[in-house]
Amino acid sequence: MPKRPPAPSVDPLSQSVTTLPGVGPAVAAKLAARGLHQVQDLWFLLPLRYEDRTRVTPIGMLAAGSPAQVVGQVLAVERGFRYRPVLKVAVSDPSQATVVLRFFHFNRAQAALFVPGRRLVAYGEPRPGQHGLEMVHPSYRMLADDAEAGVRDRLDPVYPAVEGLGPQSLLRLIGEALKRLPPAEQLELLPAGLRERLQLPTLREALLTAHRPPPDADLPQFALGVHPAQRRLALEELLAHHLSLRRQRIALRAHGAMPVRPPGKLAASLGRRLKFKLTGAQQRVLDEVARDMARPEPMLRLVQGDVGSGKTVVAALAAANAVEAGRQVALMAPTELLAEQHLANFRAWLEPLGVQVAWLAGKVTGKARTAALTEIASGRAQVVVGTHALMQDKVAFASLALVVVDEQHRFGVHQRLALRDKGLDGSQAPHQLVMTATPIPRTLAMSAYADLDVSVIDEMPPGRTPVTTVAVSGDRRGEVVERIRAACAEGRQAYWVCTLIEDSEEVEAQAAQSTYEQLTAALPDLRLGLLHGRMKPAEKQAVMARFKAGELQLLVATTVIEVGVDVPNASLMIIENAERLGLAQLHQLRGRVGRGAAASSCVLMYKPPLSQMARERLEVMRASTDGFLIAEKDLELRGPGELLGTRQTGLASFRVADLVRDADLLPEVHRAAETLLAESPGLADRVVERWVGGAARFAGA
Repeated sequence: MPKRPPAPSVDPLSQSVTTLPGVGPAVAAKLAARGLHQVQDLWFLLPLRYEDRTRVTPIGMLAAGSPAQVVGQVLAVERGFRYRPVLKVAVSDPSQATVVLRFFHFNRAQAALFVPGRRLVAYGEPRPGQHGLEMVHPSYRMLADDAEAGVRDRLDPVYPAVEGLGPQSLLRLIGEALKRLPPAEQLELLPAGLRERLQLPTLREALLTAHRPPPDADLPQFALGVHPAQRRLALEELLAHHLSLRRQRIALRAHGAMPVRPPGKLAASLGRRLKFKLTGAQQRVLDEVARDMARPEPMLRLVQGDVGSGKTVVAALAAANAVEAGRQVALMAPTELLAEQHLANFRAWLEPLGVQVAWLAGKVTGKARTAALTEIASGRAQVVVGTHALMQDKVAFASLALVVVDEQHRFGVHQRLALRDKGLDGSQAPHQLVMTATPIPRTLAMSAYADLDVSVIDEMPPGRTPVTTVAVSGDRRGEVVERIRAACAEGRQAYWVCTLIEDSEEVEAQAAQSTYEQLTAALPDLRLGLLHGRMKPAEKQAVMARFKAGELQLLVATTVIEVGVDVPNASLMIIENAERLGLAQLHQLRGRVGRGAAASSCVLMYKPPLSQMARERLEVMRASTDGFLIAEKDLELRGPGELLGTRQTGLASFRVADLVRDADLLPEVHRAAETLLAESPGLADRVVERWVGGAARFAGA
């Protein structure tokens, strides 16, 4: 009988989870929903925390707040149904002390296990209860009368939940995946010198330690994310994200671009028509943009500027240069409210100079839409302002040279890519100018925007008055209402912003509606308006137009007004439940006032008692109006996700790394990235594929 040929060896780095025992189509689908497709994905699903079952603590030695394992005998069992079902089990041990195990979710079979006299082992976090210490929903198992408790020889990992898969099943699967870890040299992608400089373990050592820490592991280090095993993983993840962004930049720069070098007469005419002189910072950024656009490769520039620093004027002057060179410009904003404001500004500035500005949004339908598409395709529409509608298939530009994206963190990378593709002309790509009013700390910008050159407008136009900020308890609501009455009596206008913690437009709209009704009753002499996300675009626009025209004195709104609403006469901003918002959002909302010459105020109304973090946030807002300082503090308090809108960036959010905690690794990451791209591009690809995976397909966005 002929010998069977040896089975081809499968690279463990690319094995599907379906090759693991017990993973059929149903389990594979549950894992895939969590982004776990390959065996190596399970290696990088790290524990959230660890439970120490390596020793048994006498019940008499338990301390509130310190998780522990106890072995004892059931003393008494009580089932109650007051308010909701509850099962209480009193357990004692030779230390003569007692702890109560309390369960709210249990079935009859579970309850029947707890019989006085039976021995059990339980693990949980003791906390003060009605009758001494208690553990709520501890993990437990029953012991035979003479059985040993069976303490573990290492810490137990607790993993993030995977819907439809129990913790024990997930633990078993990760154990199976770890059995397939290749030898250290096959797994390692980092240059040895880099690890040695930072005194970090190999990837294999780091993964085994992170999943199965020894009993003497430093748990506080793990809890803070600074254990050498975690640092080693964070280093490679930061490198992968940085490489991914650098590669996107290289891919886009591989395209050529139409150099825009007009005489500058149109921009000069626009400059003369403006009612104000550009600040030094605006002029500096405009010069940087003009230099970029004059090159035969696509500009990739992010313009950061605090609320009201004048980014839009810079964009309009850059657009004037592109139009004078005979090309088209597209400006995309995330909401119709903001896009329509840009439209009004661009029409006021450019149409008197003979520039045709077109409008394209979801609500432009029928003949108006057909006409707009024709104007854009023919090139007669020289500047096109709109929302996501600009990226639809039927939108075709004749000669797109400049793409301006406002509040870019609200768009996904694939959306930027779709708009860029509108301007691809053979091998040429349009220039990209990306704007944000969310100041990004330098540490974060270096990593998050490694594919962009960054310009900062760090000077406010003259005539803007600083906004005075106060924090008051919701108990003083009556005083705040009187303050609105007084401001409106002086001819000013005010905002009242309703915020809710629930991520639901419907619930938010109901809250705004009831607040509107209460304030209408409390201020019968004032003209009030209501604005929320559930309203139709035309209704929102009508309310905003009336507020801008001064017909409405008080606007009750949800956070839909956070970005871009410009009413110089509004001098008072009330933010209800301010403790629920992050600093970045509070700063954006506060930026809606102080846009005219009148002294302006922002009242942060909170619901006591305040947590320590909420107290710190409100104090920062009270003390500073510097967006960059506030962004640094927000980063420190809340992490990078809030500032960058990581859910929308098109890149996987970090699994291990933390841009604030691991900021000291960034210089090494940047050096290693440049070396890998120059000397080992294949290795760079493998690092990106391991950590970023499918997101790399947005290369060039």
